[in-house]
Amino acid sequence: MSAEAGPIRILAVDDHPVVRQGIAGLVAVHSDMSLAAEASNGREAIQQFRAHHPDVTLMDLQMPEMNGLDAMIAIRGEFPEARIIVLTTYAGDVQVLRALKAGARGYLLKNSLHKELLETIRSVHAGKKALSTEVSYQLAEHATDDALTPAEVRVLRLIAEGNANKEIAAQLSISEETVKGQVRNILSKLDANDRTHAAMIGLKRGIIEF
Repeated sequence: MSAEAGPIRILAVDDHPVVRQGIAGLVAVHSDMSLAAEASNGREAIQQFRAHHPDVTLMDLQMPEMNGLDAMIAIRGEFPEARIIVLTTYAGDVQVLRALKAGARGYLLKNSLHKELLETIRSVHAGKKALSTEVSYQLAEHATDDALTPAEVRVLRLIAEGNANKEIAAQLSISEETVKGQVRNILSKLDANDRTHAAMIGLKRGIIEF
């Protein structure tokens, strides 16, 4: 599947047609790359990858039917050499790490598409990894943080859904004292002022998602 002899063949995956059009427009004016196919959700992405074997795939994360992370895991399960760049509006460090662990070679924010997309495609095609500046900053900022335990993540998710400690205890079949202890740990680890602030940080960093 080498594309040394021709342009870099790209698969663009995003549920917003305007984003795909934007990518097509950027790619069209560069002779060293071409848009091989498009997809609007993760399931379509897998089908299009099988059909076209693109050199580089641009993958949105939040999509209907099947999200980008699951699609990426499925594609790399079949095609370990797949070179995938995540395109998203989210810079949350936990979400970035999740994508990198799933095999993403690049991570770009949609607001920096025009500046960084073409160079990132070329870098990833050449076998390098590429993260946008803001994403790198987010990773560095939280690199030494204590991670929340799976139990604390469950509690944080229920806090974000508006549950009080008593309701959380009932739902998780644990004591209210245990919940209080976990909430204290969550506030401390996230450096949050209160429960609402903790929920906002959790969503922003991709620790929890709705």
